[in-house]
Order: sequence, then C-alpha cells, then structure tokens
Amino acid sequence: MKSTWLYPLLIIIAASSYGILSTIVKVAMQHGFTSAEAVTSQYVFGFGLALLLFLVTQRSLPKLTKPGILTLLFAGIFTAITGIVYGQALNYLPASLAVVMLFQFTWIGLFMDCVIKRRLPSRLEVISLLFLFAGTILAAGVLDADLSQIAWQGWALGMAAAVSFASFLQINSRTVEGVTTIGRTFILATISLVVILTFLTPEILWNGQLTAGLWKFGILLGTFGIILPILLFSIASPKVGGGLTSILSAMELPVAIIVSVIVLHEALTVMQIAGIFLVLIGMILPSYFTKKKYAN
Repeated sequence: MKSTWLYPLLIIIAASSYGILSTIVKVAMQHGFTSAEAVTSQYVFGFGLALLLFLVTQRSLPKLTKPGILTLLFAGIFTAITGIVYGQALNYLPASLAVVMLFQFTWIGLFMDCVIKRRLPSRLEVISLLFLFAGTILAAGVLDADLSQIAWQGWALGMAAAVSFASFLQINSRTVEGVTTIGRTFILATISLVVILTFLTPEILWNGQLTAGLWKFGILLGTFGIILPILLFSIASPKVGGGLTSILSAMELPVAIIVSVIVLHEALTVMQIAGIFLVLIGMILPSYFTKKKYAN
C-alpha cells in the first residue's frame, strides 16, 4: 500500500528539483557567467558530491552485467546531453518558456514507452496528456505573448532537450542488478561529467571562474540537478515505470514557473495560474486512480 504513493511522490520531488535549474542558470548568467560555465559547474560539483556519498557508503564498484553497463552508460550520456542542450536553449529562451519546451518530454516519454512495450496508451494516460497539453499552453503564456522574436535555435534546442530527457527517463527506469542507488548515482555522475568536460567548458577547472563565485551556483546545480533527481529517479522509476514517470515529472513545469516568478520576477498571469492547475490535475490523475485500484 505504501508504495502506491511513496514512489510517485519521489518522482514528483525529483522532477521539482529539475524545475529549479533554469532559474539558477539564469541567475548565474546575471552574475556574468555563461550558461555553458554554469552547466559545467553543475556536473563538476554533482560528481564531487556523488563521489563523497559513494566513498562514505560503500567505496567499491559493483560487478555489472553487459546490459547493466549499457543501461548506465546511456543514462549517463543522456543526462549530460540534456544539460548541454538545455543550457544552450536558455541563451535564446526565457526561463519559463525553456521549461515549457523541456516539458514536451511528457508526451515524448509516453510515446517511447508505448513503442518499447508495444502497447497503446491507456484512456487514463490520454486524458492526463490532454490536461497536460492544455495546461502547458496556458502556463507558458503562449496565447498572450509575442513569440515571433524568439530565434529558431531556442525552439530546436528546447525540443532536443525534451527528447534527451525523455530518453533518460526511459533508460533510467530499467532495473540494474547488483548496483545500489548511490552506486548508480556515482556511475551516472561520472559518465555525464566526462561528456560535459568533452563538449562544454572544462577550462573552468583552471581559469579561476570557480573561485570567482561560480562554485556557489555549481553546488546548487549539482545538488538539484544531479544528486537529488538521479537518486530519487533511480529509486522510484523502476517501480513506477517509464510512462507514469514521464507524466508525474510534469511537476517540473509549475515549480519552474513559480520559482522564475519569485526569483527572476517574470510575469505571472491568471491564465498561467489556471494552466498550472491543469498540469497538476493531469499529473495527479494516474497516481490517484492507481492508488484507488490497489485500495479496492
């Protein structure tokens, strides 16, 4: 009985932590750092925190099977790719709209889950997506805003981030035998750091940017963008499944919009508030009926 609400709650908390990232990156940019530097610091400090947890709790790497190695490898790669393209999207999009583009992972992830499992979406999943779509349009302020001035690169990078994040959720929902949650987090943080240092700005390790204040943003980004979500997704996603994980992760959108309003003072209209409520309804429906089903 406990698991019917516990694991969905962990997914919601993990998704909420992702919702904070865009605002932290925007604040770092206001302090003179680039989005690439902020994202790189996220993975540097995320790796450091994951390494500390790993050394304190176990210290020895697990013995993995070939399928387990491939699962962790691709999960780590897609974690890094999401950070790279999402960070670049913030160069072209306001924080709230960037999150809306990333939010497209909900229907993309459900589509992937249906293809992988060779099934059609359930009626409840379709109803939830309709609420999520309507809520997304309203919450983004698309109906009131002039979007013609936004460069195509912003739309393309936002959609690429959505596809990458949906891929991460699907892959990370697979169980890997013989590895603990902290061990899994450390392995994913290591793989993603290698990718990030290859394609972004490894020079922050020696050019003095970290000691110039970037470290403050790196710790926050590493905690909310690496440690917390990977730990919680690794615990809960295999229990919940890829389709429901994508829907529950919709919590990222209202959290991101609310935080951007509070911190960045972005405008919030009544229509956006209505959109947030629709998103919450679409997110809650599957968990509510699943819990009701088990209760009966």
